[in-house]
Amino acid sequence: MKMSHIVRSHRSRLRSLFSRVVTHCRLLRGQSGSAVVELAVVVSLLGVPLLLGTGQMGLVVYDSIEVSNAAHVGAEYGMQSLTYAANTANIVAAARAEASDFGSSLSVTPTVYYACALAVGGTQYTGSNAQANATAACTGGYNRAVEFIQVNTSIAVAPPVHCPGLPTTYTLTGTSVMEVEQ
Repeated sequence: MKMSHIVRSHRSRLRSLFSRVVTHCRLLRGQSGSAVVELAVVVSLLGVPLLLGTGQMGLVVYDSIEVSNAAHVGAEYGMQSLTYAANTANIVAAARAEASDFGSSLSVTPTVYYACALAVGGTQYTGSNAQANATAACTGGYNRAVEFIQVNTSIAVAPPVHCPGLPTTYTLTGTSVMEVEQ
């Protein structure tokens, strides 16, 4: 007996809810189409710029990843040995081949430097006497002069679509540092 009473109660609530929904729908008959017009205006004012801005930033992020990967590939080439680290032309060629979308407009700057093994983040020795200066400074126990190759890449890119409020060009940079194998 009690179960049938619950079912009847739920049915009456559903009928009441349904009748309220139907009543509200009848009240909206005079406004048919106005919501679609409002949506079209809002989408045209906000949606299109958001879509273009998102697309533009997506392309800039993709290009930034490509520039960073180019620096990494250049450093990987140079870290193979002392001979490879000294061959700046091939380091530049390897980096530019990785970022083939940019061609020769990609700026690639390889730099070889020495540092002490126990203070890698410390003093960097560069120039013609870098190895001798680092060897003299890196004394005691396991401290020795270690050769590093650093490759910096950069390029200024202009997005295909200019959105007001966003820059017309972006300067993208990449840096990679690796220890040269002896």
